[in-house]
Amino acid sequence: MSTLLVRNAAMLVTMDATRREIPGGGLFARDGFIELVGPTESLPTTADAVLDLSGQILLPGLVNCHHHLDQVLTRALPEGQNAGLFDWLRAHYRIWARRTPEASRTATLIGMSELARSGCTTVFDHAYLFRNGCRIDDQIGAAAEIGMRYVASRGSMSLGQSKGGLPPDECVEQEDDIMADSERVIARYHNPNPGALQQIVLAPCSPFSVTPELMRAQAVLARSKGVRLHTHLCETIDEEEFTQRTYGARPVAYMESLGWQGDDVWYAHAVHVNDAEIAYFARHGTGVCHCPSSNMRLGSGIAPLRKYRNAGVRVGLGVDGSASNDACNLLAETRQAMLLARLRTEGQPFMSARDVLEIATRGGASVLGRSDIGALEAGKCADFFSIDLNVGAFAGALADPVAAVVFCAPQPARHTYVHGKPVVSDGAIVTIDMERTIREHNRHAAALIAA
Repeated sequence: MSTLLVRNAAMLVTMDATRREIPGGGLFARDGFIELVGPTESLPTTADAVLDLSGQILLPGLVNCHHHLDQVLTRALPEGQNAGLFDWLRAHYRIWARRTPEASRTATLIGMSELARSGCTTVFDHAYLFRNGCRIDDQIGAAAEIGMRYVASRGSMSLGQSKGGLPPDECVEQEDDIMADSERVIARYHNPNPGALQQIVLAPCSPFSVTPELMRAQAVLARSKGVRLHTHLCETIDEEEFTQRTYGARPVAYMESLGWQGDDVWYAHAVHVNDAEIAYFARHGTGVCHCPSSNMRLGSGIAPLRKYRNAGVRVGLGVDGSASNDACNLLAETRQAMLLARLRTEGQPFMSARDVLEIATRGGASVLGRSDIGALEAGKCADFFSIDLNVGAFAGALADPVAAVVFCAPQPARHTYVHGKPVVSDGAIVTIDMERTIREHNRHAAALIAA
């Protein structure tokens, strides 16, 4: 049994059902779960570990609903700097296929360290290209090293160029192998219990890189095993043209024909949708991960975030690929989501700082089907981060410190805790040797590009 007392936060943002904001607040946790939240004077006075947050704001850990951690190896690749999605993918596929298990490990550590320093505590990662002995086990092991809460996908590609798909044939797998390994990783790693640090999702990559047969088979397997489903959808007009040309349907209708609807499904991007498709998502409980920076970087468009919210669609935020965003900063993504939504208001009031913080916390938890994260309240996991308010970036902004966290330039976390344990302490990653990891990672990245 271990206990944690967090006290004296200048402001505590609960994101609970009543959206309480508590000046001088804190929390008490036992074995990774919160037991009490409130003003510091209402909490116990001692614990095995005590964290004083005087001068800091305390928030629930941010939830990242879509990422490609392996892409940390190919950030700002010259060939892909000024390309739209399909050309960008063609520039990267063969490079990603050359990565090694060791490169995957360091990419995961680097990406997760960057996320943790931005206040992120739960990471969903969409890995879908497995060559050279690479397995999802590489990333799962790395996530355990650094101590992040990890929802890992056994992603896949099976539709190569010779069969009408986008990826080169040497980058795809046989479908029997994909199905067998999907069963293996679910049996070995998926934990359905509250507080789980490891979960598995089945995530065939996209309509233009996976056959309809595999999409159907993965949905059947996922539901038989009680795991969730994820894929890219409606990201670009190119994708829409592909499904209409190949399958005679818009992307949403095509996925519906494969059994991909329901509250166990969420889609990355969902930029190019009409009102009927938004209503369809809401009716079936299907979730969406909004990735604003990646959509801007690739020129994909602006997702209808306000319409999703108004319709009751479950929405979370994602950093997306570290080579189509080139950063792993979820607080920066939260700010970007607020600003970008102001360019597509749908006739509604501006998206507020508190709106996007809700999407980045409670929203992400809902998209991942997690009722144990996303807020600071009794019964939920002790996943949180703090930011020092006494810095120049917030000078003059402390009349509303909650809004300042989003409106002002994103500041690094002073502390980030996952399940009651520190990953970031006084601004530094404390679970791994960062200097050595960066050196190792840069060697892997250089070798990958030079090959």
